[in-house]
Amino acid sequence: MASEVVNTAESLDFPADLKYLPGFGNHFSSEAIAGALPQGQNNPLICPFGLYAEQISGTSFTAPRKLNLRSWLYRIKPSVTHEPFKPRVPGNEKLIADFNQSNSSANPTQLRWKPVDIPEEPTNFIDGLQTICGAGSSYLRHGYAVHMYTANKSMDNYAFCNADGDFLFVPQKGRLWIMTECGRLEVIPGEVAVVPQGFRFAVSLPDGPSRGYVSEIFGTHFQLPDLGPIGANGLAAARDFLVPVACFEETPCPNYIIVQKYGGELFTAKQDFSPFNVVAWHGNYVPYKYDLSKFCPYNTVLVDHGDPSVNTVLTAPTDKPGVALLDFVIFPPRWLVAEHTFRPPYYHRNCMSEFMGLIYGNYENHMQAKADGFIPGGSSLHSCMTPHGPDTKTYEATVACGENAGPYKITDTLAFMFESYLIPRVCTWALESPFLDNDYYQCWIGLRSHFRKEDCSKASSNQDAD
Repeated sequence: MASEVVNTAESLDFPADLKYLPGFGNHFSSEAIAGALPQGQNNPLICPFGLYAEQISGTSFTAPRKLNLRSWLYRIKPSVTHEPFKPRVPGNEKLIADFNQSNSSANPTQLRWKPVDIPEEPTNFIDGLQTICGAGSSYLRHGYAVHMYTANKSMDNYAFCNADGDFLFVPQKGRLWIMTECGRLEVIPGEVAVVPQGFRFAVSLPDGPSRGYVSEIFGTHFQLPDLGPIGANGLAAARDFLVPVACFEETPCPNYIIVQKYGGELFTAKQDFSPFNVVAWHGNYVPYKYDLSKFCPYNTVLVDHGDPSVNTVLTAPTDKPGVALLDFVIFPPRWLVAEHTFRPPYYHRNCMSEFMGLIYGNYENHMQAKADGFIPGGSSLHSCMTPHGPDTKTYEATVACGENAGPYKITDTLAFMFESYLIPRVCTWALESPFLDNDYYQCWIGLRSHFRKEDCSKASSNQDAD
């Protein structure tokens, strides 16, 4: 059982050798002081060391056992010990959790954004978070949101709690130190982290300016996708997911602020202690992280191009088999070996909607696809049944290689996609953003007809001769 003791606010500086518990969906146990976990029951009359027992539930009590998520936290003071919540002033008007015509628009056009600048004024994760698009409603417990964040300041003496849904962090620039009630996560670009609904956390920025992406899901939780005919192994392995170990703060923290996102609005409550005072915990409802370089990709080995769903890391399923509320898909370094095949992503119209981001490198850099506009920190949105695919340069360069392209390894790149069957509405500020690439459509305008009617006549003549 891993353990670690933290006693002062200064020790929130993360050590280089952070310990973690491996696994996905496990029932974990961790204690920062040996003997802090009660034995034989969850809620004894008096907990070891005088701690308070507190449960956090990620599902209804009566959810099927295989889906039931909950953890028991043993803390110095219970989280209920705070003043009443009040609307935060100032709030963050660019956070949305209920998508409608008053705050967002339906827009089937292919959209692309350049990387957003890091603000010059001091900005922490909460104030630097803004919604780009989404669908559904946290009030109805069904839907999702896609956010971007830019920040240059750590969260000091306050914590954030998302009552609306799970956050999936995809940092693109700068490390994140995420302190949670279960312990600490260091997340670097190329890794992702999930903080489930209801957990309190604080984001520190050890590298200063930071930028990245966040997906949020309402009413469900991420899980590993079924592997189907792939078999028992491949894609993201459960053993490579890492969960924090218990650590705690016990130093008094006067006027500590809890910022709670509830229905997309921000509220604050004061308390006199750190929320990170959990000495021990056990359960299967926990924050976690994953190193995307450990992903085991599968690919075509003879002809044609596999569907991007084969690169799914995490999925939030719906009640419809095979249909996702949100899939998290990556496009990592890999070999391309298909013969007689147009290897870049094929031209496509999809009943799902696709939001893409680029962490580093060039997307599909074997042909510099979209290299002129889709750059690290940028993003694109191709909505339901909106056609998309390689730009003119990529198409022409690919067909010019002919049939003898040979095996080729895509290297030094990492792109990702949030894919959902719900049609996204795009937030007003995203459509009015100076970082919106209004010329995105131009990358396809140069596609010309390669149709040769004379070849059809020759083929017909040959058939008639036969």
